[in-house]
Amino acid sequence: MDLLALADFNLVARHGGFGRAARATGRPKATLSRRVAELEASLDLRLFERGARMLKLTEEGRALFERTGALLTELDETAKAIASGGHSPRGRLRISAPLLFSQTALGKLAAGFVRKYPEVQLEITTEDRAVDMIEEAYDVVIRVNPEPDESLVGRVFLYDRLVVVASPDLPRPAGRNAVPAVSRGAMNQAESWEVTTSAGKFRLVARPVLSVSSFVMVRDAVRAGVGAARLPLSLAIPDLATGRLVSWGEVEGFQTALWALYPTRRLLSARVSAFLDYLKEAFPRGAPEELAAYME
Repeated sequence: MDLLALADFNLVARHGGFGRAARATGRPKATLSRRVAELEASLDLRLFERGARMLKLTEEGRALFERTGALLTELDETAKAIASGGHSPRGRLRISAPLLFSQTALGKLAAGFVRKYPEVQLEITTEDRAVDMIEEAYDVVIRVNPEPDESLVGRVFLYDRLVVVASPDLPRPAGRNAVPAVSRGAMNQAESWEVTTSAGKFRLVARPVLSVSSFVMVRDAVRAGVGAARLPLSLAIPDLATGRLVSWGEVEGFQTALWALYPTRRLLSARVSAFLDYLKEAFPRGAPEELAAYME
């Protein structure tokens, strides 16, 4: 197989078209088209469906792109490392991370990482959706309790728990009385929260009064005394320490794990390995208190 033609195929697939690839790289569009056609002829496969205004990978083309893109990147990085006389992390590192982790810690983490590795160009996108690492060209994806994916491997680097918190001015409900509640996302008209304290377990009936889209908004509403809420312990620790919020106990049987995911491959690039090691250094115990320290 012609590696140059394969590289041009990956270039076109990554940019989503011959014209876009040509503009991004300064290569002639006709050359890219000819190389891809030659590759299709040598494989006796159609790799792209060509329309009047669109270019789409075939099933065989997508499989080839997913399996060869990472290998070509590794070859390029290996050549650059040998040429520079070492394996110092360098080049672009694209990361997708969830909203809460990005808001509370990732800014400081990213700043420390680029100070330590100044030859790495770090790009971070904040989103909670499940991204396609191969299709969208991410090197690392950080997710909370991700679904199993055989195409990815990963490491847990942080654990967290949910606690029920409220303003000190909000009285705890007596008996089966409901407490006004703030929720992240939709909530039933009445829910039962199983809560554990040092004195034992009890059930709390929660009546929703406010629904918002982020835990930071939940925390701010609880600070204002609107109601009680379930918050990640890491987010609540600073306010619990100052007395701005009080804890009514931990939510029974609920733990989150923060994973760093990356495509399955035998050799990781130096910059991905460096970032994974940096996360381990930042959270050596993987405890919520370590994450809370970034919010000070």
